[in-house]
Amino acid sequence: MARRLRSVGLEFVESAPVRLVFAREVSAPPETVYRALADDMAGWPEWFTAVTLCRPTDGGKGREVRLKGGTRFQETIVATDAAERYAYRVDESNAPGLRALVEEWRLTPAGTGTRVQWTFAADGAAPFRFFLKLGRAGMGRAFRDAVMALDRRLTAANA
Repeated sequence: MARRLRSVGLEFVESAPVRLVFAREVSAPPETVYRALADDMAGWPEWFTAVTLCRPTDGGKGREVRLKGGTRFQETIVATDAAERYAYRVDESNAPGLRALVEEWRLTPAGTGTRVQWTFAADGAAPFRFFLKLGRAGMGRAFRDAVMALDRRLTAANA
């Protein structure tokens, strides 16, 4: 059953009790990476294997996301700074113990490519926070694999 989460703002990215931050460089320019994140929501499952569905809601102001294993999110997009930042807050989820979540994707030029930084800022019950910290390495691998797959996808599309 989906539960309503605490409504937090973009500042939560810096103040969350649990912040997992991962970064990786890709060969595509920031504008191209941003379009893949913000404009091609339906394409997320093709490069982020944990995602089974990603689609816009509320006229593009929100997203519905489903993950492997059955976790679901209803999100509000909180930042759309073209070629620089894309962020969203989870408003409803069936994830046990989750109380608040904001994810931020920061894009900075890196030579001819882009440095992609993903911040997963969350709060939840003590067991949720414990398991999230314990799962940091796995989330890091998932991020690395997703960004590498996104880079391959963008490179193939521009070839």
